[in-house]
Amino acid sequence: MIQEHQTSPRRSADTTRAAILRSARERFAAHGYERTTIRAVAADAGIDPSMVMRYFGSKEQLFDTALAIDLQMPDYTAVPRAELAEAVVRHFLERWEGAAADDPLLITLRSAVTNERAAERLHEVFARQVAPSLAAAIGPETAARMAGVLAAQLLGLALSRYLIRLPAIAALTPDQLVARLAPAIRATLDGDGSQQGDPE
Repeated sequence: MIQEHQTSPRRSADTTRAAILRSARERFAAHGYERTTIRAVAADAGIDPSMVMRYFGSKEQLFDTALAIDLQMPDYTAVPRAELAEAVVRHFLERWEGAAADDPLLITLRSAVTNERAAERLHEVFARQVAPSLAAAIGPETAARMAGVLAAQLLGLALSRYLIRLPAIAALTPDQLVARLAPAIRATLDGDGSQQGDPE
């Protein structure tokens, strides 16, 4: 019996798609959204630029697919309220510590500074992943209201520690960061929105 050595069309398509996504992540990580081009991604993948468009349609769709973000939010319903802030900070630190340069969340954060779509992606991630994860623990209304402030605190941590690498922040151990950030996170999560002037 003669064995079939030819690559099936489906296998070839999967291989091409994977090569495009790998090249795109590397390009977005090194150059950000604005300076990454379809032509450069195609060259890195060893294919014609038209193939990138065939599989993904546009640079925006390629960005969205290549940088799918899963924060792997835990179930906080069993965490005592007094320990929730520490648990949130520790989760994000564990998520980021040792993250590769092509970590989707960090690439998106870097690109969000200059690209509106990347900024929208971060908003969507926190609205669809963080807020629902916290809703069962602190109530849906409070979680929805406080998600924006919490995002600012956590993304500020990521920006200063992993992208800008501010010495005063980068030098701290995860335990030290938890001790310093948890009070601020706790104040955010404990906000009940009853104060006058709270943003809606």
